[in-house]
Amino acid sequence: MTQKVKTCFWYDTGAEEAAKLYVSLIPNSQITNITRYGEGQRMPAGLAMVVNFTLDGAEFMALNGGPIFKHSEAASLVVQCDDQDEIDRLWSALLIDGGKEQQCGWLKDRYGLPWQIVPKQIATFMTLGSPEQQARVMESMMGMVKIDIATLNSAFDGG
Repeated sequence: MTQKVKTCFWYDTGAEEAAKLYVSLIPNSQITNITRYGEGQRMPAGLAMVVNFTLDGAEFMALNGGPIFKHSEAASLVVQCDDQDEIDRLWSALLIDGGKEQQCGWLKDRYGLPWQIVPKQIATFMTLGSPEQQARVMESMMGMVKIDIATLNSAFDGG
């Protein structure tokens, strides 16, 4: 089934490489189609023009359009991780070859795409907790770069 609404990410020339990285990191993910530039088009022949891919079943597109537009934190991919091992694995893999860490579980991968690598428990902390628990979790998280679930659990529990 095709998703009616999907996100398209703009890359200079790294759309195919980026999509390959992303699908290698997230289970239930795959590249579904690649359309390439032909002779005489605005980018080199053979370069991927559009890469269609899924991440855990959600459809995305990556477009190689040249150095016109850049990614920004105004839009990011959020991955709700099951445990600390998943956070650690994704965090490390997305930072390889030039990614940049940011505050509160945010990072930019080597292509400049912003990601939020967060524990799935964050929704529980922020919706089911008391105002005091929510404040402790938020204060703790604001002091982190990569999220540490044990520290958030301790903050939630009052430690």
